[in-house]
Amino acid sequence: MSLLDIKNLELSFKSYKGSSKVLHGIDLNIKRGERVALVGESGSGKSVTARLVLGLLQEAHNATALGQILFDGQDVNLMKNKDRARLRGTDISMIFQDPTSSLNPSFTIETQFYDVLKRRTPSLTKIESFERASQLLDDVSIADPERVLKSYNFQMSGGMNQRIMIAMALANKPKLLLADEPGTALDVTVQSQTLKLMRDLVVENDTAVLLISHNLGVVREFADRLYVIYRGRIVEEGPTASIFDNPQHGYTKALLNAIPRITGGGLPEIVEETDDYLAPKITHGAI
Repeated sequence: MSLLDIKNLELSFKSYKGSSKVLHGIDLNIKRGERVALVGESGSGKSVTARLVLGLLQEAHNATALGQILFDGQDVNLMKNKDRARLRGTDISMIFQDPTSSLNPSFTIETQFYDVLKRRTPSLTKIESFERASQLLDDVSIADPERVLKSYNFQMSGGMNQRIMIAMALANKPKLLLADEPGTALDVTVQSQTLKLMRDLVVENDTAVLLISHNLGVVREFADRLYVIYRGRIVEEGPTASIFDNPQHGYTKALLNAIPRITGGGLPEIVEETDDYLAPKITHGAI
């Protein structure tokens, strides 16, 4: 049985111009402990899919979600708001794109860890929380965790804040981690280090991961399987190695051809906008 099983998921937003559909029948599943990536360009529907799994958009007045999001056998779309809220930070956690803006600059890291840890263990004392948070920061290779806990997010680098977010997201040993472009705000070296830390920790805790990314290099190293999304539709899915070695869909091929290469001449191929998502037009030499 899958931990997460999304069936025929649709999402529409209402505006003064009418209704706009952004997801068109998404099907996706993740087994316990599995690392799965959802890949596509900006605006393809990756992040809204993750926010629906977390139960955030179901509470928006201008959003309508149809289909099923079965998490551990329960449909997130049919839950009451309070039941969805109980999942967040406990059984489902999320790492957002910008670690600095995801942490509250008004409170110390210690206070924010305390709020996170109390979601799973309401009786936790501040002393117990401090000890647990110190260990979690040590697990993500942060030296002098006691000093960091007494600090604010704006006193630290993007890489430090990202490690803190990873530690917080895994603090309550969630069954599912949603990682939305976790390395976007980091330089290449720090990104590689933090993603390795995240991979090691999720393996240790047997946590399933849905990695949202347009960085195919990261996906190739991290994910067991991947789904390719284009204009709100899944156009290809399968084992990561299989798709990289033998992509079937034109859009997937275009994404792979767009990866920068050190050797070789010419410019990468890109996808030109078309009405038919099943047959994107490939052009050469465009900038």
